[in-house]
Amino acid sequence: MRIVLLGAPGSGKGTQSQLLVKAHGIPQISTGDLLREAVSEGTELGRKAKSCMDAGKLVDDATVLGMIHERLKQPDAAKGFVLDGFPRNIAQAEALGKMLTDMGAPLQAVVLLNLDLGVLFKRLSGRRICEACGQVTNVHPELAGAPSGANTHCKNSGGAHKWIQRPDDKEEVIGKRLEVYEAQTKPLIKYYSTAGLLRVVEADAAMETVFKNIELAVAGTPSAQDIK
Repeated sequence: MRIVLLGAPGSGKGTQSQLLVKAHGIPQISTGDLLREAVSEGTELGRKAKSCMDAGKLVDDATVLGMIHERLKQPDAAKGFVLDGFPRNIAQAEALGKMLTDMGAPLQAVVLLNLDLGVLFKRLSGRRICEACGQVTNVHPELAGAPSGANTHCKNSGGAHKWIQRPDDKEEVIGKRLEVYEAQTKPLIKYYSTAGLLRVVEADAAMETVFKNIELAVAGTPSAQDIK
């Protein structure tokens, strides 16, 4: 399985990637995770990435593509991968396509997690992440597909989670992030549709339902997005 999960911030790409990883034994390759790791290490790239992410902007294409290329060369990606958060624009998509073709591992499908922007804003502003283990929850559990970790223990500390809000999930930054998505990333829908790779799955549903529909969509089941 070699797929891209496409969608606006907060549409559930990270959660669904984790489910696909468990089901298929392939790695999730998240540019967000790779960049945040660089931030925590305090490298030059990390400092640059932090400035961009805190302002709701995107890191330059060449830097991100280089990181993805190095990650895809690691042994655990030999059987396939789930790309989460990349590509974000047409230039990245074209570069990714060429890179994967050169590696002999072209994309199988691009799955769009479709969700209303109003719901996205609420999901993002309510998202919290455990500082110790990275588990995600949401202060709005009534939202369909919102992850909940309130009744679990931190796998690293063994105690209660220490929930924090990422700087780029604060309300003053969310609007900018969605503007960036609309302007740069949404055109990918047309790009991958023209290429015959796009599969649409409605993301305003229970996490398990969305996952099943993704599986069906990647397998080529035409009615996958209609299953509730």
